[in-house]
Amino acid sequence: MDFTEAYSDTCSTVGLAAREGNVKVLRKLLKKGRSVDVADNRGWMPIHEAAYHNSVECLRMLIHAVDSSENYIKTKTFEGFCALHLAASQGHWKIVQILLEAGADPNATTLEETTPLFLAVENGQIDVLRLLLRHGANVNGSHSMCGWNALHQATFQENAEIIKLLLKKGANKECQDDFGITPLFVAAQYGKLESLSILISSGANVNCQALDKATPLFIAAQEGHIECVELLVSSGADPDLYCNEDNWQLPIHAAAQMGHTKILDLLIPLTNRVCDTGPDKVSPVYSAVFGGHEECLEMLLQHGYSPDAQMCLIFGFSSPMCMAFQKEIDSVSDDTLIFTLEFTNWRRLPPTIEKMLSTRASSSSWALQQHIASVPSLAHLCRLEIRSSLKPEHLRSDSFICQLPLPRSHHNYLLYAEVLRMNEVPELAVIQDGEISEAT
Repeated sequence: MDFTEAYSDTCSTVGLAAREGNVKVLRKLLKKGRSVDVADNRGWMPIHEAAYHNSVECLRMLIHAVDSSENYIKTKTFEGFCALHLAASQGHWKIVQILLEAGADPNATTLEETTPLFLAVENGQIDVLRLLLRHGANVNGSHSMCGWNALHQATFQENAEIIKLLLKKGANKECQDDFGITPLFVAAQYGKLESLSILISSGANVNCQALDKATPLFIAAQEGHIECVELLVSSGADPDLYCNEDNWQLPIHAAAQMGHTKILDLLIPLTNRVCDTGPDKVSPVYSAVFGGHEECLEMLLQHGYSPDAQMCLIFGFSSPMCMAFQKEIDSVSDDTLIFTLEFTNWRRLPPTIEKMLSTRASSSSWALQQHIASVPSLAHLCRLEIRSSLKPEHLRSDSFICQLPLPRSHHNYLLYAEVLRMNEVPELAVIQDGEISEAT
């Protein structure tokens, strides 16, 4: 059964009269003794209909028609809404007033633990909010199982008038939901600058941390809210407050990873450089590479951040270059990689990158495997370069090559000794102690 939709054939005649605000019909029905507590498919009784539809006179008649009006007022729908919840959500302040004076509980909760006060805030009903507060509504009551309360909601909706009223009535500006999120954190996360300003002015802690150690400055930098970042920094937010238990992630990392250049430019001169190359830290250079933001990477390098940085156990790379190369390898097709390797000798790269290429080749097309296997080593390329600089007659003279100012092992290499030996070519000339002798 759908508890959000009213079925016409389940509503009682009394309920229908209350819904329509038809005082004349309702009076006749009550005189005939019709029941006022017949519920429809949602569990709504006539009093709920009157409260929701602002049927003031019908509500008064229903309250006076029962022996125990206080109990009747507190009856709930299948979702736990009482008449006060429904009236508060719709902003019917006169209905709210009548219900409160008749004994309605201002702190009644639904099945999701939502209070009338929260519903008034959620719907921007400040007149209803004032009534509820005057009758003892708990300003710090939570909304649901996650612990989000009225001040969180007002901050999210950036309703300055309601925020100020709640704070004036004693709302806890440091209240946390089940994730450790405070209202100030909400303002920073969603870029609610006016809410943020009001909360800071009221003395809210700009360096509060959620359960995951994230700070308002970190989340504002991550989400790209430059004006919120500026306000937080000018109000004393600490850019060096690490935002996780491993002590490496700062607001500067968030800005670099997400590509927020203006925020990064603001944070670079404010952030302690220990994160750049310090042990057990992670340079924001890694974050810029990980996010694929070249402009952020360029900014960091221009401001003196090291392109080598430190080994990063978090991302699993020995250097930012290795991370960048891995991202490129993973993102390009086999054909593009083959084309690139035509102009790059992969054996000149660091061993970790050689390993990446080998791993990629092992799971890629046969063409890429063959290409990588056919790329000559750096030593062979050097051999070819040296031999190309010699005259033809010198190449035919083993003795001339042996007189070149090179280590003895290199003389053998220039003479292709390893190739001849591999192919078991007889009468191989080898160099021993500066003398050429025949291999046996």
